[in-house]
Amino acid sequence: MAEISAAQVKELRDATNVSMMECKKALVEAGGDKDAAVRLLRERGLAIAGKKSTRTAKEGLVAAEVSDGGKLGVMLEVNCETDFVARNEVFQAFVKDLLVKARDVGDDELADAVKDEVVAKVAEIGENIIVRRNIKYEVQGTGLIASYIHLGGKMGVLIEVGCEKEETTQNATFKELVKDITLHIAACNPLCLKRDEVPEELIRSEREIFAKQVEGKPENIIEKIVTGKLEKYLGQICLVEQAFVKNPDQSVTQVLEEKGGELDDALSIRRYARYQIGA
Repeated sequence: MAEISAAQVKELRDATNVSMMECKKALVEAGGDKDAAVRLLRERGLAIAGKKSTRTAKEGLVAAEVSDGGKLGVMLEVNCETDFVARNEVFQAFVKDLLVKARDVGDDELADAVKDEVVAKVAEIGENIIVRRNIKYEVQGTGLIASYIHLGGKMGVLIEVGCEKEETTQNATFKELVKDITLHIAACNPLCLKRDEVPEELIRSEREIFAKQVEGKPENIIEKIVTGKLEKYLGQICLVEQAFVKNPDQSVTQVLEEKGGELDDALSIRRYARYQIGA
């Protein structure tokens, strides 16, 4: 039998919000495997979210910059060993310099492009530094790119919202909507933009979990219940279907349609990225 530590139990509780006793029991049954324990708790209907913990695993900063009047945006994550260094002015200035270089490279190509600079900064600061990931958006057609940095650089969002009229991109209502959607993404952490982006493997896994939760019920209603649970789950993880954080009575799609009506334009979220330190 695997030895289960108090730290493992606490980590599972933080990820699932289930009691310590149930978490320990699940870990014992799962042989200490956290993901397997999460699945067991979900099958028992105890863990509601079923998401991996978003607690910080490493230190560092997420930074973003939008330029060219909202036509170009970059975002990156740079890791270090301690929060002390993450708050250090030298490290923060280095991350700011990397943002400039990120404009000229493709997605996840920055680390290779700045190897020498990173080596020099490691020697200067005395901690390991890793350029973990980077992304660049250039407007596809007509639209606006925006970013949002939360928790002092622990989380960031980059988004492109499209429209059909160039004048819409300069409208204050449109700009406010785009910014509000970045706040929504930071708060609600959608897994995908829309349903056709949800991996089939994830759908199969969720269906199996929901089926486990209703074992023993009459066969003729199991499929109906499972389908209903899956529909609700997809609505929770797909950005365009989520309840809008500033007005939960409307979905994100409904908000886009409403604001589009006010602006006499068709609005759509083309893409987004959400970085969280260590996630």
